[in-house]
Amino acid sequence: MNLFQQAVFFTTVNHLRDLPPESDAEIAFAGRSNAGKSSAINTLANRTRLAFVSKTPGRTQHLNYFSLGQGRFLVDLPGYGYAKVPGVVKDHWRELLAQYLAERDQLKGLILIMDSRHPMTELDSQMLAWFLPTGKPVHCLLTKSDKLNRSDSISVLRKVKAALGALSPNYSAQLFSSPKRIGMDEVGEVVGRWLGVVTDDGHKRAPVKGE
Repeated sequence: MNLFQQAVFFTTVNHLRDLPPESDAEIAFAGRSNAGKSSAINTLANRTRLAFVSKTPGRTQHLNYFSLGQGRFLVDLPGYGYAKVPGVVKDHWRELLAQYLAERDQLKGLILIMDSRHPMTELDSQMLAWFLPTGKPVHCLLTKSDKLNRSDSISVLRKVKAALGALSPNYSAQLFSSPKRIGMDEVGEVVGRWLGVVTDDGHKRAPVKGE
């Protein structure tokens, strides 16, 4: 089941007051600049430019909402890291991100994008530790896994899972590759469970009356 293929652009938010009131459930995508977040979103949605891909880090400057239907949304968050933007703009991103992640009740979980060749950077670890008090789940996509050989990718996955497990039982990880389309089903099932449309055994949940 691929919920992402229903994704269509909905709105861009630059202030918390503009968050869509019609939202019932949201899944946020976050990651260090240039870790492959936009490529992952495009691949999952089976589109080429749903989320803008740029070689310039930090191009996502707002909260970009994509509707998945029935009051469910994918939220593309600003990349964190070395974005070349004025300090005042960066401070605004940081405040916007912090408040959204800590206070948005509709947020059901965070998909954290990490480059499999450089996982668990200091910024990634800070994000995971900061998000921990919310009690909400995090699922890490180790992108660009096609650039590693099998044994290296397995080793990276094992180490990341161990690091995440030491933080929270609600933190998980998988290998992912946009060009090779590796890991598509796994992330789809995780997000489906978070949104309540897929059961724990991976089967589609029967629709609730009124959906």
